[in-house]
Amino acid sequence: MGRATPAYALLIDGSTVEIRSAGPDDTEAVRAMHAALSPHNAYLRFFNLSPLNAEREARRVCREPSPDHAALLAWADGELAGVASYEPAGQPGTAEIALAIPDHLHGRGIGTLLLEHLVSIARQRKLHAFTAVTLAENAAMLAVFTAAGLPVQRQAADDEVLLTFPLPADAGRRLEDYLDSVAARESRADVASLRHLLRPDSIAVVGAGRNRGSAGREILRNIVTGGFGGQVYPVNPHAPSLEGLPCLPDAEDLPQHVDLAIIAVRAAALPEVAAACGRRGVRSLVVITGDLGAEGPGLLATCRRYGMRLVGPNCFGIAVPGISLDATFGAYRPLQGVAGLVVQSGGIGVSFLAHLSELGIGVSSFASVGDKYDVSSNDMLTWWEQDGQTRLAAMYVESFGSPRRFARTARRVGQRMPVLTVISGRSDAGQRAAASHTAAASTPLVTQEALFGQAGVIAATNLGELLEAAALLASQPLPLGHRVAIVSNAGGGGVLAADACADHGLRVATLSGPTQRRLRGLLPAGAVTAGPVDTTAMIGVDAFESCLREVAADAGVDAVLAVTVPTAMADPSQALATARLGKPLAAAVLDQTQAVRLLPAPRPPTASPPGPPGLPGLPGQEAAVASALPRIPAYAYPESAARALGHAARYHAWRIRQQGRVPELAGVRADDARAQVSAFLVAVPAGGWLSPAEAGDLLDCYQIAPPRGRPAGEARADGVEVFVGVRQEAVFGPVVVFGLGGIAGEALGDCTARLTPLTDTDAADMINEGSAAPVLAGSQDRPAADTGALAGLLLRVSRLADDLPEVAELDLDPVIAGPDGARASAARIRLGPGQPQDPFLRRLR
Repeated sequence: MGRATPAYALLIDGSTVEIRSAGPDDTEAVRAMHAALSPHNAYLRFFNLSPLNAEREARRVCREPSPDHAALLAWADGELAGVASYEPAGQPGTAEIALAIPDHLHGRGIGTLLLEHLVSIARQRKLHAFTAVTLAENAAMLAVFTAAGLPVQRQAADDEVLLTFPLPADAGRRLEDYLDSVAARESRADVASLRHLLRPDSIAVVGAGRNRGSAGREILRNIVTGGFGGQVYPVNPHAPSLEGLPCLPDAEDLPQHVDLAIIAVRAAALPEVAAACGRRGVRSLVVITGDLGAEGPGLLATCRRYGMRLVGPNCFGIAVPGISLDATFGAYRPLQGVAGLVVQSGGIGVSFLAHLSELGIGVSSFASVGDKYDVSSNDMLTWWEQDGQTRLAAMYVESFGSPRRFARTARRVGQRMPVLTVISGRSDAGQRAAASHTAAASTPLVTQEALFGQAGVIAATNLGELLEAAALLASQPLPLGHRVAIVSNAGGGGVLAADACADHGLRVATLSGPTQRRLRGLLPAGAVTAGPVDTTAMIGVDAFESCLREVAADAGVDAVLAVTVPTAMADPSQALATARLGKPLAAAVLDQTQAVRLLPAPRPPTASPPGPPGLPGLPGQEAAVASALPRIPAYAYPESAARALGHAARYHAWRIRQQGRVPELAGVRADDARAQVSAFLVAVPAGGWLSPAEAGDLLDCYQIAPPRGRPAGEARADGVEVFVGVRQEAVFGPVVVFGLGGIAGEALGDCTARLTPLTDTDAADMINEGSAAPVLAGSQDRPAADTGALAGLLLRVSRLADDLPEVAELDLDPVIAGPDGARASAARIRLGPGQPQDPFLRRLR
């Protein structure tokens, strides 16, 4: 049994430790650590004070790894910071664990982190429980075990306590509770590590040129002229001063423990500059330099060795307007506001920062992560979740390093604020460009949609659509449903808005009788009041505003979409800024040229908004100070307004519904399935397709009825042909896909997908989305299918794929879904060499 792969991880204070397997070469370090324990802690660990304890423990821990023994070491700043191990406990599937932490390192979460890594190893080896014997007075160790998120069974005997921890199974509530506990610790550690990056007190700029126009010099200039209040250290051996600040000749001359270093040097000089920063105790790096080539892997290794967080390389920089920090080489200073923004493409970041500033939404913090060696969208989402300023999160990412962790993080953050993104690489050419641009594998469209759908991320198809949705979500309350009242002074505008609402999953509200009577008292002759409301072109500003209020007060209305066209008599759009509806209002103002803008809310006569600290030249910055009153998003076209409302309504529906659970499934024989897979791969190491009988046996382990012969015409007489499949993605892991089967599926060509493990809500969503839903609902000629049985089949296929990473492909096609259940008529399963992975283990890249 080989050793566990070395990994770096964050402690609760944000510092970095390396975790790796113990081996014979570590014997002396392990002995010395145990020998240095205080008498009190040595007694708590060994229950006696024998001078032989340290030597015996070192030999036990550092012997060669084996299938029934595991030992892990934590190293911090070159010091052995903890030891954790397990040994057979005498009962099958059970192991006894032991932990030891040096006296001066207690309370930093080292023991809990080591325990998590032991749990991951034990679960991969199919252990069922840990046991531990500790003294009743050992409060620190009892706290480690209790805080781990595992259920604890205690049995006291005299002054000792026997603890038993059932390990989380492959699926179910216990696993979800444990993962929630791990995620909470990861979030706390991540935020602590990012403080030096996003709230720095001191900054160095290494590579600030003497002449204007270089990235380093422009970044330095933006930091200084932006008013950053902390210490700033330019590094340039050829200039005595830059931007009024004295220069240091080398990164080695930096004072100790600078929070952040911005590096813009040539690629060949980068390794030594990064190492020098590490030796001086710099806490985080932003590397602007791109095209690293062979220097790339060494950069990340240096950051890990010295415990520095890294943004980039090949990036545009970061900005935190709330502390007047603009560490980018952008031409305009971003406006302070409520949107968190993370991008891989610097150019996209420049554009989106400008748009958010023009709208007056602004940003709380911005990171251009470039090639994303370390800090990613996961980290930024975690930061925004707790920073007290961010109200919506926007992302443009072209690759995913840890998609399952991203999904879990985004789902948690999405309960607090909208998370928006653009689905990139939707075409073959786009995928090739993304792979070239980010030096990472592109993500198939169906997999991106699966990831975002599960996580509740609002996914736009282009930047304009993303900006439209952001404008609405930043300024208006969420619609409580899908019913939209349309009010227009142009009949054609109402028609276009109604069509657009239908396109985006919204329903045009039919107003109640009392509301229509009140409208007839307000509107000119010839007005239409049922919905869409056509006020006619003769409407005045005051009457249009009153009409909006009456419509919004209707109990059958969740949001209002106003479409206005100026006439010689009046411009109804003037009523939008003064309307107070208590419900979301979006407008299409058909005389404007801007794609979207936020109409300013009225202010008291004495109020005068101060100007922002930004540079001149960016339209809209006079609206920097946020009003307590909501502003109204105004779009150039009805279709844009309806699309933004559709995104907001679907997000609200996702947020209020039950998020689902991964259910316990009866009758699963996972051990039998693993034995069958192992036997096949021993005989066929390269993998291959199972025979029909072998596929049936594997399915039977998960209570999925093996295929049987299909009578002629069965699908036409008894049910609907659908397909259920599994695809093993290199980065994402197993993905379950579902859609119509047979000729109908080939003709429509669409399917729904989710990453494993599926929750019961995921399974229901897959069935209710896409072209299969109306067919499964039945008709006059065909009864509705048993969608509960179909959901159960999806959940069992998900469990199979999650348990068996060796399943490279699985196709149940067709599955006959009828009123009496769902049964596969044909099955194909291909196995390949699979490496079990724990996507939720706390570790850095």
